[in-house]
Amino acid sequence: MSTFQLNHIALRTPDLARSTAFYTVVVGLHARPAGADRTALTASVDTAPLIVLLGDVHAAPRPPGTAGLFHAALLVRDRAHLAASLARISETAWPLDGLSDHGVSEALYLTDPDGNGVEIYRDRPVAEWPHNGDRIAMVTRRMDVDGVLAALPTTPPSPMDGAVLGHVHLEATSLPRSREFYERDLGLAVRQDDYPGAVFLAADGYHHHIAVNTWGRSRRPVAPGAAGLVEISAASARVTAPQTLTDPDGIRLALTPL
Repeated sequence: MSTFQLNHIALRTPDLARSTAFYTVVVGLHARPAGADRTALTASVDTAPLIVLLGDVHAAPRPPGTAGLFHAALLVRDRAHLAASLARISETAWPLDGLSDHGVSEALYLTDPDGNGVEIYRDRPVAEWPHNGDRIAMVTRRMDVDGVLAALPTTPPSPMDGAVLGHVHLEATSLPRSREFYERDLGLAVRQDDYPGAVFLAADGYHHHIAVNTWGRSRRPVAPGAAGLVEISAASARVTAPQTLTDPDGIRLALTPL
């Protein structure tokens, strides 16, 4: 039984058309208007949003040294869909930041026009996940690009068909403080904490729903009104009515009952 799931994130952008084009043309999400200066990005035309773009021409770039989004991770259905994502990105000539094998998953990394990190990944079967005792033992090594591309069918699938928001990775000012918040207030369990400068937390035995790192040495909380992450929307079995929490760095979490 699921006790926690990520729904979507909201991103503030000074150029709604530019951001929408990136997420539709490069990533392969579907766009539909969701109100004035607001676009919902979905895996298919009739599914719930994974990302909501909030247009604000006055939004300044996120200041250096502030907490916020490291990347939002879109989980695709399988290796064939990951291969389709890689092929699509290559066709658009958008630069990739990395292609990694984490043991539990294979992942592509890129950056949107506002500097937000985007991960597109596929999970390996749970039985193949590496462990250290009862904890996950994720690694970072080079992805087998040839192996991924070999999984691309003759008729490629739509890369985002069936995709979900798999996890959200945050940059924080204090690892212990953020860890305490996500354990205590969201009820997530630490799944890995031996990765230098980062902690990975999840519910229901997943490898991670939320990750927090201090690699960028953020010294200040989220900058109000800046481009980037505005809110994380999630459903939790711990709540009986909608509520909003704010993490130690000012990141807003909107929770609804699961």
